[in-house]
Amino acid sequence: MAIEKVKAYFKKFGMENKIQEFKVSSATIELAAQALHCEPCRIAKTLSFSVNEHPILIVAAGDAKIDNSKYKAQFKTKAKMLLPEDTETIIGHKAGGVCPFAVNENIDVYLDESLKRFQTVFPACGSDNSAIELTIPELEQYAQMTAWVDVCKNWNEPKND
Repeated sequence: MAIEKVKAYFKKFGMENKIQEFKVSSATIELAAQALHCEPCRIAKTLSFSVNEHPILIVAAGDAKIDNSKYKAQFKTKAKMLLPEDTETIIGHKAGGVCPFAVNENIDVYLDESLKRFQTVFPACGSDNSAIELTIPELEQYAQMTAWVDVCKNWNEPKND
């Protein structure tokens, strides 16, 4: 079970007790925000892509969406998400619980700029009913990030009510 891998990973840092498990699903941004009683934008969603047959993860704020032109400029290819049924085999976590912790080898993890506006964010922990609250420096450390990227849109634009 992937959450057990994530707990073991965080145990190495004495952080396993910070993992929250819910009696309800946190598989979507909205459900996670409800379970955590926080704004949806503070959910750190982890998106799985393939770049020239190499799997990557992009962690972005809950209100951010991939901007295809920015993505192509960054990775020199069109954005191609992994199929939900392939994520467990390729990444090590099922869709709904994909996170940047305790993933399979040779997966690059990128953090999107949309996260930098928060003190803390809530990424999943390998299951569809878990999360952990981390500061941005903690996320950088524990996600073993490759780099910061700017590949999302909608998060920094004024809202028209």
